[in-house]
Amino acid sequence: MKLHFFHLMPWPDLPDDFQQKYRSVWVDVPSHLYDAARGHEVYNEYLDELEYAADCGFDGICVNEHHSNAYGLMPSPNIMAAALARRTHNAALVVMGNSIALYNPPIRVAEEFAMPDVISGGRLVAGFPVGTSMDTTFAYGQIPVELREKYQEAHDLIIRAWTDPDVFRWNGKYTKLRYVNTWPKPVQKPHPPVWIPGGGSIETWDWCTEMDYLYAYLSYSGYIRAAGTMKGFWSEVDRQGKERNPYRAGFLQFVGVSETDEQAEEEYAAAADYFYNRCLHVYSGFADAPGYRTLKTVKSGLMAQVGQAAAQLRAGLSWKDLVEQGYIVAGSPKTVREKLEEVAKGLNVGHLMVLLHFGNLSKQQVTKNTTLFAREVMPYLKPIFNEWEDKWWIKPMPSSARVAPAPAHADERAGVK
Repeated sequence: MKLHFFHLMPWPDLPDDFQQKYRSVWVDVPSHLYDAARGHEVYNEYLDELEYAADCGFDGICVNEHHSNAYGLMPSPNIMAAALARRTHNAALVVMGNSIALYNPPIRVAEEFAMPDVISGGRLVAGFPVGTSMDTTFAYGQIPVELREKYQEAHDLIIRAWTDPDVFRWNGKYTKLRYVNTWPKPVQKPHPPVWIPGGGSIETWDWCTEMDYLYAYLSYSGYIRAAGTMKGFWSEVDRQGKERNPYRAGFLQFVGVSETDEQAEEEYAAAADYFYNRCLHVYSGFADAPGYRTLKTVKSGLMAQVGQAAAQLRAGLSWKDLVEQGYIVAGSPKTVREKLEEVAKGLNVGHLMVLLHFGNLSKQQVTKNTTLFAREVMPYLKPIFNEWEDKWWIKPMPSSARVAPAPAHADERAGVK
């Protein structure tokens, strides 16, 4: 199986009374809580953590897109991917992803995704999320009932822009262009692998299976509550007569590794509390705008992902609750690898994305968590699902053909008088 280091890039300095004093971490969180000088430090720490994960042998390093929030400081994950493209060599750049219904025109996504794919020598994974209710409806002013139609048109335009060798015109409902002529085109042919992040929408299961795209369930609530969602996805795979190849699915899990189970609590409990009670403090009115979810999904009983997680957490959960209920997999390397093997096989997911930074963990804590995971957990998980072919993976240029950054620039500049 493949292991990916996922980073949310949260703001780490929300006050202790944030939940009591402020309505939401998303949409209307006051900007006076942000400090640009501190942001400079935080961005560079977070990029260091992603680069270190690549050096440790993770298959992919993951970033994503959110707006008007302190939960995740990446309004443009493409900028992060571009920064990482020059500082890493083998890891996939998994951008999960661009909310393509928000771009006008959507060919901006085709252009900006092609650039890091070319810079990196074909290491981009292109994520196409619909986007949360907070990001799409409230931060970017989109009409929720139009989102999926707009998303579908944007998807069709981007794929054609990548694959059509000729200049063409586009006369869609939401985008009209006399000349579509995307430069550059991606290295990967016909285009980078497309992954669809989802939170439980039935239409997303249907469409991912039909298109043979990877379905990535980005869960805040852990593997136990994910069982029903993943069962629904695999039932749709069966209904369409497709194979249950585990690599067509991905899953996100919070993870904390330490020397012992007891030490894991000492090191990670405060950061977990910070994430669930500050970073996930979302006003319910923002989490599920009327019309954001389709009637079919509403009738199924599935709740919007953020709204569901926030509702579950309002009563407050202890560290013991978070671990026992599967929100976080934490403990000694042995505990973590045994539990994650159970998670992977139980959910049948060949791509496991792990949050080794969460909440306000320090860079030192994240380095330890990443190191222990890479050395003492990852080697035990890699052989799982080796009997299957991963058809949803990057196809980079040969390593020998890719350009590596020259390490001597600073010395060369020092020699110029």
